[in-house]
Amino acid sequence: MSLSPIAAVLGRLPSGLFVLTARRHWQTSLASATPSETGMLASWVMQAGFEPPMITVALHKDRLLARWLADGTPFTVNLLAQDQRPLLAHFARGFEEGESAFEGLEIERASNGAPVLAGTVGYLECEPAGHLDSADHRIFLARVTVGHLNEGRRPLVHVRKNGMKY
Repeated sequence: MSLSPIAAVLGRLPSGLFVLTARRHWQTSLASATPSETGMLASWVMQAGFEPPMITVALHKDRLLARWLADGTPFTVNLLAQDQRPLLAHFARGFEEGESAFEGLEIERASNGAPVLAGTVGYLECEPAGHLDSADHRIFLARVTVGHLNEGRRPLVHVRKNGMKY
């Protein structure tokens, strides 16, 4: 079966590969609000402003992080390096609420409490500023508050064959 021209061209729009991470209730003093954290693979991340620095992130509406970001949870964008392909399979399926997303992985903590993956090109700490819904995805606008670059790391770039599926 051949692809439609739309699917073929959309699939060839290059993107980076990122792991979005977040931790909720990390600063709360409420005993009932236990910290919860998760991560997921994302490829639809794009710079959207200079002053202040802003990005957009598109997430399927069914994803746990889409619900968290809609509630205003700060998050971190980890830009994967070329040698971090094993993380693709780990984060691609997503995680349910309460399921451990970082077991066996080397992580640090961002100032917003979110896990930061070791060995990435760098990371951005972000605060959701709003969102817009499409039919199946939620597009978030987020303010970038902190950035960290690991010099000498090359980003992992992704090009799909079909722009109508992941």
